[in-house]
Formats: sequence, C-alpha cells, structure tokens
Amino acid sequence: VAPGGCSTRVWMAEWQYTPSLLSFFIYNPTFGPREGEEEKKILFYHPIDVEKNEKIRNVGLCEAIVQFTRTFCPTKPAKSLHTQKNRQFFFEPEDNFWIVMVVRNPMIEKPNKDGKPPTTEYQEEEILDTVYGAVVRQCYSMYKLFNGTFGRAMEAGGVELLIQKLEKFFYRYLQTLHLQSCDLLDVFGGISFFPLDKMTYLKIQSFVNRVEESLSLIKYTAFLYNDQLIWSGLEQDDMRILYKYLTTSLFPRHSEPELAGRDSPLRPEVTGNLLHYGRFLTGPTNFKDPEAKFRFPKIFVSTEDGYEELHLIVYKAMSAAACFMINASVELTRAFCEQLDSLVGPQLTLLASDICEQFTINRRIAGPEKEPQFKFIYFNHMNLAEKSTIHMRKTASVSLTSVHPDLMKILGDINCDFARVDEDEEIIVKAMTDYWVVGKKSDQRELYVILNQKNANLIEVNEEVKRLCATQFNNIFFLD
Repeated sequence: VAPGGCSTRVWMAEWQYTPSLLSFFIYNPTFGPREGEEEKKILFYHPIDVEKNEKIRNVGLCEAIVQFTRTFCPTKPAKSLHTQKNRQFFFEPEDNFWIVMVVRNPMIEKPNKDGKPPTTEYQEEEILDTVYGAVVRQCYSMYKLFNGTFGRAMEAGGVELLIQKLEKFFYRYLQTLHLQSCDLLDVFGGISFFPLDKMTYLKIQSFVNRVEESLSLIKYTAFLYNDQLIWSGLEQDDMRILYKYLTTSLFPRHSEPELAGRDSPLRPEVTGNLLHYGRFLTGPTNFKDPEAKFRFPKIFVSTEDGYEELHLIVYKAMSAAACFMINASVELTRAFCEQLDSLVGPQLTLLASDICEQFTINRRIAGPEKEPQFKFIYFNHMNLAEKSTIHMRKTASVSLTSVHPDLMKILGDINCDFARVDEDEEIIVKAMTDYWVVGKKSDQRELYVILNQKNANLIEVNEEVKRLCATQFNNIFFLD
C-alpha cells in the first residue's frame, strides 16, 4: 500500500489513487450579503486549517455556479460540476442552506525517465454523480436524524448554535466517509430484510405488542436479526437512515463473537429463574455502577405536522436487537431501565434462539449453497428491500465486493439509464472478456445480474437470467 491510502500495482511502475474527500462545507448566502461580510455565510468548513480567504473564495465560486445555472433552469439548480482534477456536488436540503462536497478524481501517476516528475492522469469519468450525490444527501439525513433540521437549531439558538451542532456532528461523521467504497448501494440506501417463516414472524409481532403494552412509554419499536430488519413501527424514510446508522456505526462498534447458543461459556445475566444475554448498546453499560448515567441518544423522526424528538434505546441479545423509541420529554430512570432489562432480556434471548433454530432448519431443507454462476443486486423502491450477493461486507469503513470495480461502474451506469425513463426496461452489456452484465427494471423493482460465462451468447445469457428470476424471485413479476 502506498502513502495516502492509495494502492499500487505489483511491479511498482505506476501509482493508483482512489477518489478522496478534498473539502466539505455548508453555507447560507443570505447570512453575509454585503461586501466584507462573506465569512458570515460559512457555517462549517472541512478541512479546518484552510486559510480564511480561500474558504471565502471557494464558497463564492459555488454561489456563482448555482446562480449562473439557475438562469437556465430556475427550479433545478446545479447538482454537480465536473473538472479535470475534481468533482463538486451541490445540495440544498433547506431553503438557502447549501452543502458542497468536493471529491478528487481517481488518478494514475506514471513515472518518467531522466528524473522528471511523474505524469498524472486524472480518470474524470470514473466517478458517478448518482453515487456521490446520494452520499451528500446521506450526510444531511444522518445529521437530521440526531439533530433535527438546520432551521430547528436556528430557532433554538441562532447561527451560533447551528455552527456548534454542525461542527460537533460533521467533524466526526466525515471521518467515517470512505469514498472509494461508495457504489450502487449508496444510491438505493435500501434495507436488508431477514427472511422468516410466518410462525416466527408472528412470535416477533407478539413480542413487540407485549413489550409496548407492558412499557406504555414506548412509542415505536424496530426489531433486527443479524443486522437485517424484521419489524419496524417507523416511517420508511426514518427507518432507512436509522438502519444505516445501526448497521454501519452502532453494531460494528459493539461487535463481539456471537454466542453460539444458550449454553455458551460466557456468563449470562440471571433474572429470576431465567438466564438471558440481554444488554444495552445505548445507555447504561453496568447497572451495578452507582455512578451509571441513564442517558440515551436522541433522534428526530417525521410526523404529519413536522417531527418529534425521541430517546433511542438499543437492546441486544445474541444476534437479535430491539430498538425502542420513547418521547424525549420523558426522563428515563434507573428503575425503568431495570424493568426493561428484566422484561425484554429473557424474551429476546429465547426469540434469538428460536430464529437461529428456524433459520438453520430452513437452510438444511434448502440444501448446501453452491457458488452461483451469477451475482446480483436487487432493490424494491416500494418497501426499500435490498439484497446483494456481490457485497460480502458493507460497513461505514469498508465495502468488500466480490467483483471488479469496472463491473460496479457498469452497474451504476445502467442505473443512471434506468433513472432517465419511467418505463420498464432491460439492458444487457458484454463486459471484459468473461462477463455479461444484465439490468432489469420492472414495476418499481430493479435487478442487476453479473454472469461469468465466457462463451455465452445473448440468447443464453437471457435464458440464464430468466432461470435466476424463476428460482430467486419466483414470487416477483419481472419482464419476460
């Protein structure tokens, strides 16, 4: 690995640099309208050590680009600006508040003879606007989940409070952005659902109802297993961003060797006569500590007439996690946390064990999993369901894919084509020597398939994808 997080080819002849974050800033043009007041427009700027005049110049340039493009289309301002060395992304999440992200294009440095400096080739077309535009929108959604809107901070404490909140949140959050790992899944921002039989699903529904009845303070509940969603009482868009936070930030921070079963050598908590493995991922880590603080993170979710602020309690037992959301105006006490622990811990432990057992039985019936000839990504726009056999692991810091980056770029290009038209569509691409890439868009669903079939022709590829649809998606209508 070369300096600066770039990778090199084996013979060290040339250096390849992946996309990287050059700058990220938030401004409001109405805050410094007069000459000499330009710095007042800037609410947040990364990196912090940039000289003041350069910040003002960069923000002024973005302002000019947005205003200039508005003359051509007043309702749709600029979304991105392409240059040889970098690409800028613009997003206006609230009136007059602009978020700008500047990404350096991937590049290759080729050495020169005679001691001359290396030649740099910028790969301008390797970055997809749809992918990085989605990353900017995710940044705002994640800020809003934990802080509410920019406007809310302005109402509560003016520009000073907003600047404080932006700095506190974004200096940490931007460190988790790994732009070289961003791909089609960032565009979808979907949710992976855990497949369950009806009886086990009803057990989970019954568990949620019992807990909400016993602990009437609980307003919303979400239930996950193996980082996949099973049940949610939240609106889709709120669950989508909460799911991203849980699976890419909170769960990885608390990961540990999962318990194999109830007879694990790890010492379980004892509540009454029941053993359980329940523990809080947010809130108190140890009840026995008299100094323990019973504070939970607060989140903001949408309501019909705006938004509401909630405590977020995440409680886990084995591979099952339950999220309980309670109105933020309620003060949570030690007694409440102990009650929740003793009620939820044993039930969640039993449920986790039941789900694991059922899943194992289903896999045994299905037979051994063979390495398929094809890999796919599926997304449903209606319920945000997402499934990928291409991604072996996707967290905030790493995206391990089992296919070549060039193939991921083709998937992104096909997705861009689909976004331009409303009709159902199918695209087949011959890529590299051994691969075919197929994209299908049908009735709010999208399927992308990569086949490794060197000598196949168009008809054979089409038949192979039909077979995949019949086996993996037999209950879903797709184009013939």
